[in-house]
Amino acid sequence: MEETVKDYKLIFEKEGVYLHTNAKKTVQETGIPGFIRIVERAGVPALEWSPLEDEGHSAPAVLYSRKDGEGGEEDTNFDPGYEPDWAVISTVKKDREHAQVKDSGQWAFSLPLSELYSLRRARFSLGRNFMVLTSRGGHPLPPLHFHRGGTRELLRALQHYIILDQSPVDGRLFLAYPRDSNSAAFPQSFDKLQILEDGGSDIVSRFIHDPYATTFGGFSKVTNFFRAALRPPETSVTRTNQGPGLPSQPDDEPGFELITCGVELGPRPAVTRGQALDQWEEFLDSEGRVKEPQKVKELVFRGGITPSLRKEVWKFLLGFYPWKSTSTEREDILRVKTDEYFRMKVQWKSVSEEQEMRNSLLRGYRSLIERDVNRTDRNNTFFSGNDNPGLTLLHDVLMTYCMYNFDLGYVQGMSDLLSPILFVTQNEVESFWCLTGFMELVHQNFEESQEAMKQQLLQLSILLKALDPELCDFLDSQDSGSLCFCFRWLLIWFKREFSFEDILTLWEVLWTRLPCDNFHLLIACSILESQRGELIGSDHDFNTILKHINELTMKLDLHTVLREAEAIYLQFVCCK
Repeated sequence: MEETVKDYKLIFEKEGVYLHTNAKKTVQETGIPGFIRIVERAGVPALEWSPLEDEGHSAPAVLYSRKDGEGGEEDTNFDPGYEPDWAVISTVKKDREHAQVKDSGQWAFSLPLSELYSLRRARFSLGRNFMVLTSRGGHPLPPLHFHRGGTRELLRALQHYIILDQSPVDGRLFLAYPRDSNSAAFPQSFDKLQILEDGGSDIVSRFIHDPYATTFGGFSKVTNFFRAALRPPETSVTRTNQGPGLPSQPDDEPGFELITCGVELGPRPAVTRGQALDQWEEFLDSEGRVKEPQKVKELVFRGGITPSLRKEVWKFLLGFYPWKSTSTEREDILRVKTDEYFRMKVQWKSVSEEQEMRNSLLRGYRSLIERDVNRTDRNNTFFSGNDNPGLTLLHDVLMTYCMYNFDLGYVQGMSDLLSPILFVTQNEVESFWCLTGFMELVHQNFEESQEAMKQQLLQLSILLKALDPELCDFLDSQDSGSLCFCFRWLLIWFKREFSFEDILTLWEVLWTRLPCDNFHLLIACSILESQRGELIGSDHDFNTILKHINELTMKLDLHTVLREAEAIYLQFVCCK
């Protein structure tokens, strides 16, 4: 008997959900584009996925492309595993004949929600988030990737029919229970589920971790919230006695809609930049101690550092030398750190080829490092050409870092952080210890869990929502509200967005940790706000927004961006 219209009811639908036939990223892997739906058939709810081909649409596959340097030709045939996902702003290509997916209809599925056993969030590489569903028979379905967002909306719709409870032994696994008369025994709030972020008992923490379940009304001072949002991910937030309890939400389904700030930020003050730090000796006492470290940091924040002084001042900013150390103490530190560095270097240099064949971890690190070194800042004379000693230093320092930090090892992107440091110091030992200082600030960006990156993107969205709700609404309307195109910015601190010389200035400004620890988020806000005129009111869609943001590379004026970022900070802290 054919299904009648009365028997069928569409509850939820989202396009742009790709089913991945191979969860491990290989050259042969292709994501099949399609629709995810929640439907009711004869009153029975089910979760369904079907390919676009079945809908009478063309079926473009997600492919990757990159440009080598400014003005370079687009390379559409490179191995997507060769570049880390964050390094390439991807678009959906529709003109590659060999990417057509055959027989994709065999992958369509319809799973009654009563048969859904669990839902798992999974990550297979940087920047790629998957959802894996498992039936009560213990059979996992192919991973689903929401290229255009929509997981939050799907989960919201699912909550009409089932309850998801976090597994006590696996924080990424959520068990599904039918919603019935006893459903009150199970948690019904995404604040409890922590699907979007880890929860926290503190009101400010809870807003940062899950703004969809918390409102500005829970704070006695909006300023306190903004300051919390500007803390780095690892900073804990302690409870104060000023904030009242979180009010209950009037919505029937709490935990999904971001409440508009509703607070006037006031005018944005004008900010001027200063001159670069060009005197150093005058800040040293007779024994070589830095007399006024805070003043030095303020001057660096205001105008950067004269190139001739960078080699010395960077070692203080990055913790190689303590600010209060004497000249004699620094000589001792250098001697000890030199010995320590070469002891670690000998560890990997002494590994024979036969030993390395039995050490897949070290072999993998070496392979990644050799590949990344050969494509890092090759336009810079310090790293250009073949058999360049600068490349050897880059390689050796990164290999030694693997010995220094076994847990993290080497992750793609770390070569981008080292190359400016090595260029300035032109010293193997000093560059290594300066890198360790830099990694103390950003190491969480490279951890496999990506929790720090996820939190930073969330904090950025909170700040942008308060600054420019209209821009946020536009990005949301084009499935770009996740700000995924900012991933690369935050991961390696805008290394590929500005010129090499500008990055030297930007990083030394950020290393001062002034005026707040997460000033790089305000820099991202400054860049996004500078593009509002180009975006709002245009015919940009998801793909063209990505393309536009990607093409900002090397076109941004650093000093304008820094002025606006500081002005945004002052605007926030003056908010009452």
